[in-house]
Amino acid sequence: MIRFSESQKHTLVTKLQRYFEDELDSEIGQFDAEFLLDFISKEMGTYYYNQGVKDSQAVLASRIEDVTEAIFELEKIES
Repeated sequence: MIRFSESQKHTLVTKLQRYFEDELDSEIGQFDAEFLLDFISKEMGTYYYNQGVKDSQAVLASRIEDVTEAIFELEKIES
C-alpha cells in the first residue's frame, strides 16, 4: 500500500472531494474521501507504482543506449 504524508493525504482527499463535486455533482465527506483514497492506494497503487518503475527502466535503457553509442563513436578505426 502506498503511504502518504499527512500533507499529501490532505491534498489528495481535497482533490477527491472536488472531483465528486465538479464531475459527479455529489458531495463526499472527509471520512468517505479518506476511505476511498485508502482503497485506491491499497487496491490500485501497485499498478501505478509498477508502471512508474517500467517507465523509469525504459528511460534508463534509452540513456544507456545513448551512452553506449557515444562510446562506440569514440573508438579509433584501425587502418
